[in-house]
Amino acid sequence: MGSIAYFDCFSGVAGDMILGALVDAGLPLAKLTRELERLPLSGYRLVRDRTRRDVRGVNLHVEVQREPKHSGYTDLDAMIARSRLQKPVIEMARAILERLAKAEARVHGVRLDRVHFHEVGAVDSLVDIVGSAIGFHHFGFSAVHASPLPMNRGQVRCAHGQMPVPAPATMELMKGVPLEPTKVREEIVTPTGAAILATVAEQFGECPLQVVKKVGYGYGDKVIPGLPNALRLMIGEGFPVLCVQATIDDMNPELYDGVLDALFAAGAVDVDLAAVQMKKNRPGIKLSALVPWEHKDAVIAVFLRETSTFGVRYWPAERKVLTRTIETRTVHKGKVRFKLGFDADGTCLKAVPEYADVKKLAQKSKRPLIDLYHEAFAEGRKLIRS
Repeated sequence: MGSIAYFDCFSGVAGDMILGALVDAGLPLAKLTRELERLPLSGYRLVRDRTRRDVRGVNLHVEVQREPKHSGYTDLDAMIARSRLQKPVIEMARAILERLAKAEARVHGVRLDRVHFHEVGAVDSLVDIVGSAIGFHHFGFSAVHASPLPMNRGQVRCAHGQMPVPAPATMELMKGVPLEPTKVREEIVTPTGAAILATVAEQFGECPLQVVKKVGYGYGDKVIPGLPNALRLMIGEGFPVLCVQATIDDMNPELYDGVLDALFAAGAVDVDLAAVQMKKNRPGIKLSALVPWEHKDAVIAVFLRETSTFGVRYWPAERKVLTRTIETRTVHKGKVRFKLGFDADGTCLKAVPEYADVKKLAQKSKRPLIDLYHEAFAEGRKLIRS
């Protein structure tokens, strides 16, 4: 798989912290500024500070010179939609804004088209959301993951008065996200930050298996005693597949047919069964599956739900596969499909006839299957030589 982003929210997350981490990890500020100019928005300035912290990082914040005349959700959404940004950036930014607006609508009990951004600030939020979408598109991550978000206590003053933290809209956005306790009594997870990660991250939890290539730190404006108010972004290369495996000695063999179907449906690219001798001299089955990283949890869930095993083991695996195409040739006046395998330089190394086609031809022609199979392989050798 391609590059993986992992956001380590050890002291929370905010929109400007995500933006700063992306810049520190390699998003050129000049490109970010240039792309933001495609948005029909003015009256702000993007300010960068990378020197006032002990650990090098980027603090980006939006200096708003004037608020827009219209700060409702529908106005901001239309602004993104009619921008000159690239289509993937527009789609991601609109999805984030919609998630944020729906949370505000549920909390305040209003229709979506009546949502106005008081606490988050229209310009500030819009720049953070669109800027983050620009950054994600720049890196082209194949997957985005994040750590659990901190669940803290305290209060924050906003347009609606004194509110608990996380703020109600933030709490709404954190539904379905793993939380971990912290003793910090400050607002360290903002609605915009939560909306971005809730929309983009496919999983919250442990850092995915990867080789880290870049690390970026994005700082927030607030100074929190005893805690670096920062977000850490790790960008790495993931392993193409994992091998997930379990050995089982107490399951009805008839059930494996359904298990294999469920594993393939969950995303496994290859599954096999092997006979093994287990403890107490019991014969058993070693069930193995090759799985792309993004389907790991779904496949493991099948192991634990559909079989009698109490656990699985998994490790990174690498594989090399030939480029495959299908070609149809005539064998004994019938049509047979061949699966062709090519190496990196385009040389055909294999041409294997489809068994089902040869079997069907044998039944139709009344000729022995083994004879037709030999003829089909001879035709396949012509494809290899060609």
